[in-house]
Amino acid sequence: MKKTEQKPFDHQKARQEATSWFDDHYKEANKELSAVAWAKGRTNPLLQEYLETSYPVPSKAIVIGCGLGDDANALYEAGFDVTAIDISPEAIKWAKERFGETTIDFRVADLFDLPQELLGKFDFVFEAFTIQALPLSLRDSVITAIASLMAPYAKVLAVCNAKRDDEYFDGPPWPLTTNELRLFTMKECKELEFSIYEEQSHLSSLKVRAVFQKEN
Repeated sequence: MKKTEQKPFDHQKARQEATSWFDDHYKEANKELSAVAWAKGRTNPLLQEYLETSYPVPSKAIVIGCGLGDDANALYEAGFDVTAIDISPEAIKWAKERFGETTIDFRVADLFDLPQELLGKFDFVFEAFTIQALPLSLRDSVITAIASLMAPYAKVLAVCNAKRDDEYFDGPPWPLTTNELRLFTMKECKELEFSIYEEQSHLSSLKVRAVFQKEN
């Protein structure tokens, strides 16, 4: 029996397929916030709680997959110098319309092809639900990309839906196991917080808020 030659995994193709539909979704929403599946029109509660209880020193921050800009605006109102990126031009246009009176630097950017001027420049990184929106094959790559934005001793606050080891989800999205989120510790980061919340939702029963800090 002839052995079938296995083609090497095409990371670039996988990335394009995983992200190309986001812009179409925002366009189809036609400026109706409720039509965007993940948009809440408010700050992520776990980010809000962090700002109110941890009192982070305002610094240079970036929001990953900023969507319509609510989390970026929360950081801006807390005194941060904020950059907010999303792969969707439509999302960025919409976010600028909503928060155009701020100095937030909303920009279109591909997390897998980041501009050189952003690398290693931020003291605080916020990521919510972007990692889980991308296929499992890209999990390490997306965490590596997020870590590349961090300046020495910077912190990243990550929020995601989580799953138990024996659970399976046919995403997108794909909730993370706790070990998967802890891939940040393999990117020269140490774990400062790892909070697991029991929270029933249409997706999973667990949610995680974790904070990691760049070691140098």
